[in-house]
Amino acid sequence: MKMHLGQNASIREYTEKYASVATRNCAIDPQLYDEYGVKRGLRDKNGKGVLAGLTNISDIISSKTENGQSVPCEGELYYRGYDINSLIDGILKDDRFGFEEIAYLLIMGELPDEAELLRFRNVLSELCTLPTNFVRDVVMKAPSGDMMNTLARSVLTLASYDKSAASLEPDNVLRQCLALVSVFPMLAVYGYHAYNHYVCNQSFYIHRPVHGLSVAQNILRMLRPDMKYSDLEAKVLDIALILHMEHGGGNNSTFTTHVVTSSGSDTYSTMAAALCSLKGPRHGGANIKVVEMMADLKKHVKNKSDEEEISAYLQALLHGEAFDRKGLIYGMGHAVYSISDPRATIFKRFVKQLADEKGRKKDFELYSLVERLAPETIAKERRIYKGVSANVDFYSGFVYSMLDIPPELFTPIFAIARIVGWTAHRLEELTNQSKIIRPAYKTVFPTRDYTPLSERK
Repeated sequence: MKMHLGQNASIREYTEKYASVATRNCAIDPQLYDEYGVKRGLRDKNGKGVLAGLTNISDIISSKTENGQSVPCEGELYYRGYDINSLIDGILKDDRFGFEEIAYLLIMGELPDEAELLRFRNVLSELCTLPTNFVRDVVMKAPSGDMMNTLARSVLTLASYDKSAASLEPDNVLRQCLALVSVFPMLAVYGYHAYNHYVCNQSFYIHRPVHGLSVAQNILRMLRPDMKYSDLEAKVLDIALILHMEHGGGNNSTFTTHVVTSSGSDTYSTMAAALCSLKGPRHGGANIKVVEMMADLKKHVKNKSDEEEISAYLQALLHGEAFDRKGLIYGMGHAVYSISDPRATIFKRFVKQLADEKGRKKDFELYSLVERLAPETIAKERRIYKGVSANVDFYSGFVYSMLDIPPELFTPIFAIARIVGWTAHRLEELTNQSKIIRPAYKTVFPTRDYTPLSERK
């Protein structure tokens, strides 16, 4: 029987009444943010981020200077100085899997030669093991449909099995991080199987990862009952993981990694905090929203090729009259990119191939149509400071659904990739840190005289 944390009638009555009191006293006049020059979300009105640190791990380019002025350009993404397109093209040219190679690049700062890559693969394989009875005692206990919570719990529990959990020596932190990179797929997939069995009453099976297979291959092998997958399926998932590995120091979960690391906290706590940040629908959970939104579109749009009907639905989304009524077209727009998200551009090449193999050509055409019409609709309805284009989340959920990956694992797949970037940034923060990260907040409440308890009404 599940434990309900104070979810009885009397507690609900109290919280419903006093939530309004708490939120009323939390409210701040929006005009004060302008008055004090506060960069909400650490970004100005033009979307430019506040410079909070330096990094040599990755770079995101969305504008270039022409005639002394900054103008939007096609989005570019660099890992350790290498254009992401060149890295992907190199992997495709050799017809191989690239997860481990790009992970080495991001963590170590340089591309490996063949011997270094082989040694790195072997180290990851050696680390790809969980403590005795960990699956039984941790993963299978109290299963949850929220895989990100399950993943965070497992990561924190792993600290109990590490006698050097608190050590911040570089070699120890590297060992911990590489171990987590190795076991994240197991923790995520096994956590899903436990939930699927105990909560959804489905069959339960545990497949071990196989030495010599890529991360993408092992994910599909562990996830599927028959352990079978096509080469294209594994290659597309491999590309997805590479594209999600890293995206600068300013994204929410990576910045969380820097913040928690700066406090002197251990690796397990840091990665759990990053996971908790990533799970939000404004961050790693956005692809789920895209899939749900597209399902809702299919229900309410009769003619899936009628541009006017689709545009009307998109307009209803923006007006808060459709889907979740949040006024958003999910998968559109990015905090940095304007003309294009290079990850989405790359991804789209493979989405079409997979859609053809899976017999989902019509779905791909619908996604492509929404991708074209949404920016036009947004431009008509909203005053925006920059262009809007599809981001990587727009297609990733569609890809995962074609790979028969359940929605519960969409964000954990993101985490399996992004922990590589978190590792690089944790090492960078530990190497260069001198101060705890502590931004300033301006207090805007008036001072008050104390009133004795007996005199309060």
